[in-house]
This record gives sequence, structure tokens and C-alpha cells, in this order.
Amino acid sequence: MGSHEFKAQAFYGAVVHSLSTPGHELEILPSALLIVEAQGVITAFHKDVKPGEVEGLIDTTTTTLHRLSPSQFLIPGFIDTHNHAPQWAQRGLGQGQHILDWLSAITFPNEGRFRDPSHAQRIYSSAIDGFLRQGITTASYYGSIHPEATNILADLCLAKGQRAFVGKCNMTRNCPDYYRDASVEQSLQITESCIAHIRKIDPEGKLLKHVLTPRFAISCDAECLAGLGQMAAKNPDLPIQTHFNEAEQEIAATRELFPQFSSEADLYDHYGLLTKRSILAHCCYMTPYEFDKLKELQCGVAHCPISNMTVGGGFMAAPIREFLNRGIKVGLGTDSGGGFSSSMLDAIRQAMIASHAREVESNGRDKGLKIAEAFYLATLGGAEVCCLEDKVGNFEVGKEFDALVVDWERDGVMTMVEEQDGLGTVFEKFVMTGDDRNIVRVLVKGRVVRKVTI
Repeated sequence: MGSHEFKAQAFYGAVVHSLSTPGHELEILPSALLIVEAQGVITAFHKDVKPGEVEGLIDTTTTTLHRLSPSQFLIPGFIDTHNHAPQWAQRGLGQGQHILDWLSAITFPNEGRFRDPSHAQRIYSSAIDGFLRQGITTASYYGSIHPEATNILADLCLAKGQRAFVGKCNMTRNCPDYYRDASVEQSLQITESCIAHIRKIDPEGKLLKHVLTPRFAISCDAECLAGLGQMAAKNPDLPIQTHFNEAEQEIAATRELFPQFSSEADLYDHYGLLTKRSILAHCCYMTPYEFDKLKELQCGVAHCPISNMTVGGGFMAAPIREFLNRGIKVGLGTDSGGGFSSSMLDAIRQAMIASHAREVESNGRDKGLKIAEAFYLATLGGAEVCCLEDKVGNFEVGKEFDALVVDWERDGVMTMVEEQDGLGTVFEKFVMTGDDRNIVRVLVKGRVVRKVTI
């Protein structure tokens, strides 16, 4: 398939994706034909095609046809809305610690090592390969504070073909001397240089964007937040990401530092950092006022159910049903180091567990998520959070072809498929019990970025 990267392509076989409808229903198509032009844009989607009709629907002289095997099906690539790339090598450490203790003991010492460009090159290369292997075609990455390391992360994403937001972390206070920007001015200057680097290596923004990344208010002086807000206003193409109402310990510390604000919503809004381009990680503790504020400003929520239940100081089940009921954008994040798994499939499963816990906690008011809804969060929902829904998230004509080829016959631990199983049942078995061994091809903009050889 790789030799046809710059030719038109057609894919015939089983397809599953989420529809752009209020209920986020799955569309399950056993015999579909997707046609993708040479630049990776979907030009046609025929949803019920008999095998003998396929070649009559494509120009075989200019289009390479890929017929999926009976054990394979296509799904959209996963979109990871919250990912700390430097934490790839610390995954699983410090589970059960409170968030600020975990940052001090585990995370800041690890991220401080990214001052060494060779370390950044080694870890980031492994991380991107690992996330692509798990089907993450788009990621919103927090980098470290270091400009050279952040630029290396961007370079590697582009070279390996992963769609990515890449952000230099802004940290000007309440962090160790060895892991802190020297001043607000330097922090903002480095951010400007990282923006310029990404615009230089991908001037049309085909795969990459810089994302403004105040780590959280605790680590940023007011002047730093204000400067980033000014950058956001001057650069309406740039997304914004930060942590928001993650844990009780973090919320209390933020209020001590910013007593003039009664909520994190008012704090970030004051500094110009709450817009439709804002990706707010966690959002575990929300007031009615903050729900209304996020809806009004069209912010997106990066739900990280694995880390919310293992790091932070409690079993924190974010109110995802209420976000959805209110029409607030929600996607899933792996959070990389802040949990026991970097798999989006595990994030889907944990999101369902968290939602059922929330249903109990709310006395049945907030109903648990169904598989179709959790899958939507990992694909089209994530695209909406990243303001990429016009480009990716499902297989609508006009979008770019970011896709995974799933094969249930691969060696692994996925629930066995029986003769009577329909495509919907096979899909459910993959989502609930499959893993990266079942993802045999990963495509971004129609280009194969990972392929399993037999």
C-alpha cells in the first residue's frame, strides 16, 4: 500500500464510523467503497456495494484498489486530545499519589531531562511510534519547557506522518529551579520561537500546529497568562490547552494564588484563554456556572478517565453525560504518563467505567456511556474538541482519510469471532477486548504511517 501513497486509492470492505448526528450513532457498513484522491481527501463514499460492482465505480487506470480481507474492517483514526509526550518513559509510575505530589516526585524530574536534545530525540521517537502503533493518528501534545526538545517533537511528528498539535509548556513559578522558565519574558519568547519553527517546517499546517500551553495556572504568573492570551488573540489559528479543575488539591492551590477569581473559568477567561479553540483537560469538578461558561465560549473538554482514577487524589469521575447533554464538546485523552495505559482503546473502556460510576454517584441522573458514544469521543468527538471536525473524525466526503485497518484474525487476546457474528458484534469485541496487535495499518491523509508485515 505504501507504494501508492501519491495515487488515488479505493478501499473496499467493512467500515464502521460515527455519524455527525446528535445521538452519535454508529454507521456499520459491511460492504462499503471509499475513494480517496492522491492528496488524501475522501472524494466518494458508496455505502452498499456488491463485490462485482466495485471496479465499475472507480477508474482502475488511475486508482489503486485495496480490498480488505473478510477479517478486516476500517475505522477512523483515534484522536488523543490530551497527551504529555515527555511522560512516555514514566508511564505507570506514582499511581495513587495526589497530583501536586506526583508532579514534584515523578514528573518534574523526568521532564527536566528533556534539556538534553539527545534524550528528547530518543524518547519522542519511541513515543510517536508507540502512539501510532495504537492507532492515534492525531495527538495534542504537551512538550517540556525546552525549545529545542519541543522543536524535535514537532520535527518527528512531521517526519513520521502523525497529525499533531505541539506545545511548549509555559512554567514560570511553583516548579523546581531546574525545571522553570527563567522569566516570563523568556517563556513567551521561546513560545514565539516554537510557533515560528512549526510554521517553517509545515507552512500550510497540513499536519502540525503549535498549541499554546500554559501548563496550569499554578505554574504560570499572571503576566505569563496575559502574554499567552495576547498571543491567542493575535493568532486565531492556534489552539490552546491547559488543565482545568482536575483535582481538589489543584483547585484549592489555584484559588490561593488567584483569590480575585471565584472559578478557574473566570480566571482563564480573564486572560483570554477560553475560546472555541481551548482544549481543557480533565474538568472533573464543575459548577453550574462553569458548565454555562464552557458552553457559551464553545470550549472543548479532554476527558482522561484513566489518569483521573489513578493519579490526582481520588476516584474522579468527570461529568461527561452532563457535558454531552449540554452540547459541550468532549473528546478522550490518554494523558500518557498520568495513568496505567496510553491506549485509546483502554481510554474508551475506562470512560465507560467512569460514566457508570458517575451514574451511581448522581443517583441515576447521569446515564452511563454506551460503546457507540465512547467510540465517538475517541474519534469524531476528539476532532470537534480540536476544531478539526471539518478535516477528520469520520469518513464524510471532503474529509481527509485518517484511518485504521483492524484485523480480528491477528494473534492476540481479542474475543474470538464466531461464524454467526455480524460486523456490529465483531466491532464490539474489538473495542472491548482488542489491542494494538489488531491494528495492522495506520493511515494519515491516505498515507500509510504504520503497517504490520506478516
